Amino acid sequence: MTRYDEIFENNRMWMASKTASDKEFFEKLAVEQNPDYLYIGCSDSRVPTNEIMGLDAGEVFVHRNIANLVNNVDLSVMSVINYAVRHLSVKHIIVCGHYNCGGVKAAMQPADLGLLNPWLRNIRDVYRLHRQELDAIEDDHARYNRLVELNVQEQCVNVIKTAAVQQSYVERGYPTVHGWVYDLNTGRLIDLKIDFEGILHNIQEIYDLTGQGLMKKKDDK
Repeated sequence: MTRYDEIFENNRMWMASKTASDKEFFEKLAVEQNPDYLYIGCSDSRVPTNEIMGLDAGEVFVHRNIANLVNNVDLSVMSVINYAVRHLSVKHIIVCGHYNCGGVKAAMQPADLGLLNPWLRNIRDVYRLHRQELDAIEDDHARYNRLVELNVQEQCVNVIKTAAVQQSYVERGYPTVHGWVYDLNTGRLIDLKIDFEGILHNIQEIYDLTGQGLMKKKDDK
């Protein structure tokens, strides 16, 4: 049996394991999806989304691309966010990067990467915004990991800039945006403790798309 054929054998075993504990597992799953989470992560094959979160099929709506970018001209990620917020009513949006990210590392190199240039420029822009902090880090690996974290932070800001997120939060009180990093060396998920309400309040001075004026932070109410 080839490794390709093994995939289908693995699938049969997985199906059996699910129906062993719940005979109606797939019937119930096929009716609809009601995920509480939208996960925007990197395409890296070493990051198994549902597994690292300990969640099952149907519990996480997922979008992945190189270096977990949220680019406002990327119709794919914008469509996913819009659908997840307006139609699935997700309660949480997670942007998850990971240490040892090849996309982030590539953006740190002074090299022409062809088609990847315009995509990775988004990460170079993150470096430019935080250049003073990053250049002060002498250790290359530590600087690399910090850029991974800052990239997650800036992509969270990009999520918060969207009309769907702003309007839904003002009207319904959700979703909340979170920034995580996954450590490949340990399997640990790290919550960067993004100040969602603070960021939303600050960016609304320029990016307000609610038509209702600035949202007050809880501690200002």
